[in-house]
Amino acid sequence: MKRLCLALLLLILSSPAFCANETAIFAGGCFWCMEPPFDKLEGVISTTSGYTGGELANPSYEQVSDGQTGHYESLRVEYDPEKIRYQDLLEVYWRNIDPFDNTGQFCDHGQQYLSAIFYQDREQEKQAKNSKDAVQQKAGESHTVVTRLIPAKEFYPAEDYHQDYYLKNPVRYKYYRYGCGRDKRLEDVQKLLGK
Repeated sequence: MKRLCLALLLLILSSPAFCANETAIFAGGCFWCMEPPFDKLEGVISTTSGYTGGELANPSYEQVSDGQTGHYESLRVEYDPEKIRYQDLLEVYWRNIDPFDNTGQFCDHGQQYLSAIFYQDREQEKQAKNSKDAVQQKAGESHTVVTRLIPAKEFYPAEDYHQDYYLKNPVRYKYYRYGCGRDKRLEDVQKLLGK
């Protein structure tokens, strides 16, 4: 009977309902453009566009885009660590930002569009730092990685019309992305980093 009880307990504790999902938060300019690469990944449960890093509670898009709140346009990624590692998310992150731009990202400028990794704990901080150092090493001395590593703060989901914008408004999204020169610059950055 003890073996049966132990086996049942192990089965229950190993079930998906008892496996804790984890969270990663990244800022990489326009949050519309950060959702698609993470949504494609097996093990990513959800992505949420939002704001973090500032002091103002429950900011609106208008307040954040004004650049006075201290918040960054960000993406919260909920993932299953049994299926995808934080390190894998970091690799996707670096392929989707310009880590050398200290004025914003692509055609969007201002503090609210800067690149940053908001780490949840010491382990995420360590992995984020190691990944940043690796990108800097690939870039060499001619380019400086300016992406910030910041302790996570309260995350505020953006308004509903911003969520899954690339799916709800595909033509507008593609026009914005192309007009912003994001893909061309990402291609140049990847060439620089030897990928």
